[in-house]
Amino acid sequence: MSAEKATTTEKTAIGIAHSKLILIGEHAVVHGQPAIAIPFPLVGVESVVEQVPGTVKIDTTFYHGPLTLAPESLYGIVQCIQGTLEYLNMPCQDLLIRIKSSIPPGKGLGSSASVAISVVRSLFAYFNEDYTDEDLLRLANIAETFAHGAPSGIDTLTITSQSPVWYEKEHPIDFIELSDDFHFVVADSGRIGDTRLAVESVAHLVKMAPKKIHRKLERIGKLTHHAKQALEKKGKHILGHMLNEAQKELEALGVSDAGLNRLINFARKEGALGAKLTGGGNGGCIIALAQNEVHSRQLADKLRKFGAHAVWPFVLKGNKDK
Repeated sequence: MSAEKATTTEKTAIGIAHSKLILIGEHAVVHGQPAIAIPFPLVGVESVVEQVPGTVKIDTTFYHGPLTLAPESLYGIVQCIQGTLEYLNMPCQDLLIRIKSSIPPGKGLGSSASVAISVVRSLFAYFNEDYTDEDLLRLANIAETFAHGAPSGIDTLTITSQSPVWYEKEHPIDFIELSDDFHFVVADSGRIGDTRLAVESVAHLVKMAPKKIHRKLERIGKLTHHAKQALEKKGKHILGHMLNEAQKELEALGVSDAGLNRLINFARKEGALGAKLTGGGNGGCIIALAQNEVHSRQLADKLRKFGAHAVWPFVLKGNKDK
């Protein structure tokens, strides 16, 4: 069994999950357009289950205590734990669940989904039960429903995948096969974004000026189709242009802000082929497409010195035989 799934020892079990990023299509995906999400392995979550007599307890960065007394911010994960134990037909007792996360919350990186997936994996491992992908996604989405209202499911899907995910409401999920390596840099603005609030603000714009806003959302959809082709056909310059064009539309929708724009403009000035916000916006992170591996390290260093709160250079590996 791979470490990505779970490892088990006597009376202890571990489940881990990586993070995710929206490459292109955020906000438009809520209104029926496609989006591309990519796995982000540089930050993640580890959940450790131990046998401890008494009521179920959880141990996180900001709360340690009984499951039933957890603060409202953890209510989604509480429901996820209870739902998983119920599915496994196991009593809700005699467990301590330690959750360690390197994913900054509220940055559009899928923090809540990663926590849920790692917890579900650790509970299945603890009770030595197998699960299907469908089991994992359904149980993890209990937490996502609380975090985001009506989640698209793109977070949980991408976190359980090794490949970029093509997501479109009411369409079959597709995975994108890359023909080349694509080097990215993610930079954290240091400010928390509120995805739910940003989604609601765009929904309000749709009501106020439906024709105008739908045109913008449809344009993001077209850019997303072009981005998919660029990923599949070694088109990094085209991909960069699509990211820049998508950012223009996101700015027009009011979900970017001065802090994000400052990082985006700096990345472009330093040679990024394209840069845009990733996730809900108005805080959170940007993603920049670097020219190559050396440039990604240089760009990461410059963004760090420029004042980004945290910076992660990473690569999406392609199939060179295509």
